[in-house]
Amino acid sequence: MSAAARAPLVARLVSRFGPSILPFADVATAELPLPRLLRLGLLQFTVAMATTLLAGTLNRVMIVELKMPALIVGLMLAIPLLTAPFRALIGYRSDTHVSVLGWRRVPYIWCGTMLQFGGLAIMPVALFILSGDTHGHPGVGMAASFFAFLCTGLGSHMVQTAGLALATDITPERDQPRVVALLYVMLLVGMVVSSIVYGALLRHFNKVVLIQVVQGAAELTLLLNIFAVWKQEARGSAPTRKPAVPRARFLVAWRQFVTEAPQLTRLLAAVGIGSFAFTLQDVLLEPFGGQVLHLGVAATTLLTGVMAIGAILSFAIAAKRASSGADPIRLSGVGAVAGMFGFALIILSGPIGSALLLMSGALLIGFGNGLFSVGTLLRVMSLPHKGEHGLALGAWGAVQATAAGCAMAIAGGIRDGVTSWTSHAGLAEASQSAGYEVAYLAAIAGLFVLLIVLGPLAARSRAEVRPVRFGIAEFPA
Repeated sequence: MSAAARAPLVARLVSRFGPSILPFADVATAELPLPRLLRLGLLQFTVAMATTLLAGTLNRVMIVELKMPALIVGLMLAIPLLTAPFRALIGYRSDTHVSVLGWRRVPYIWCGTMLQFGGLAIMPVALFILSGDTHGHPGVGMAASFFAFLCTGLGSHMVQTAGLALATDITPERDQPRVVALLYVMLLVGMVVSSIVYGALLRHFNKVVLIQVVQGAAELTLLLNIFAVWKQEARGSAPTRKPAVPRARFLVAWRQFVTEAPQLTRLLAAVGIGSFAFTLQDVLLEPFGGQVLHLGVAATTLLTGVMAIGAILSFAIAAKRASSGADPIRLSGVGAVAGMFGFALIILSGPIGSALLLMSGALLIGFGNGLFSVGTLLRVMSLPHKGEHGLALGAWGAVQATAAGCAMAIAGGIRDGVTSWTSHAGLAEASQSAGYEVAYLAAIAGLFVLLIVLGPLAARSRAEVRPVRFGIAEFPA
């Protein structure tokens, strides 16, 4: 076959397989090119940077290197997440925002960016004062540390909620799930990349390097978010004056939202229980690897990336099942079962002393959490919301993050309480790992409860499930 004859064949093959290889390429249009979408995805990337730093690096450093009680660390990580109910309010307020400049989403993204930047900028110094390594009063360090975590977490909520709502605003309705999918994948990729970079920078840990890494993340967050929102939202997207007919207040809109979705209460309860169970390991997994398996900071930081890879792998299963009409609630149930096996592997890794089992357990937990999130998000996005995407997304995010915050605080208390009891009982050999293992067993019990709550939500027959074209490019975040 001549070169001239082969050229059309190659072109047909590329046109046929290109969308499957580049799953977001078909979303880009002349009005919404792929570079613009990738710039918008940087908002999710910076949120991933902060998430990985707080829950994947600093939690281990505070517990193992700085010798802080796990309860204090859990409370610090929980406080920003306990502000998550404001996500629904933030989303609704950005839906109805009246701006002199004519912007709806950008003011909220900017305020969230400044909160992220400020929280990360003061965080390392505040932590060192709290740990007693300086001449500052520990009470000042405590207040400053909690303030830093609060600002970082609240800023992340604002940036993520307003950023996702902005993505739905500038995208044609038929392409919204795939565009938001790209942003969600940017979040997961950001977690993987951040865990690798943080691990490399902190391979030879010292406090000066930690300060440089955290404050460098603050500076990078500011620069990337400015670049991300540049010319994304058109002027005039928000009214410049209050409408003649006032819009419904937030609580009124929320009651209407709940009334129109009769299964919402049980669905959000399932979201809360599942998020609580999966998050019981967040504050403890890296310290467990450091104290029980004696892994370094770089190795334990990579656990966050491993869980993110598991979440990405779960999308392949979700794509095949949901596209063939599988019930999304059943997908969530499969995720719960995978999570149980993941926690069991982590418990076994302690007595065996196997880092491979620990990594495998983390991968399964990320995989299970990914399936669980796919299922519940598919159901939430199918609820009626009359175009107010911020309210729909905010409702899921509020419940999820609040449950995660409670789990972090409780997990730290479980670890400290059980460790103290075993030490006083003379069980020196068991005291090192027992607190972690009890928390992981509680997570397994929580996933059993999740399966019970999900049961009535599952479709009774395949005919009740509307087939969804779903893949990694259709994942509705």
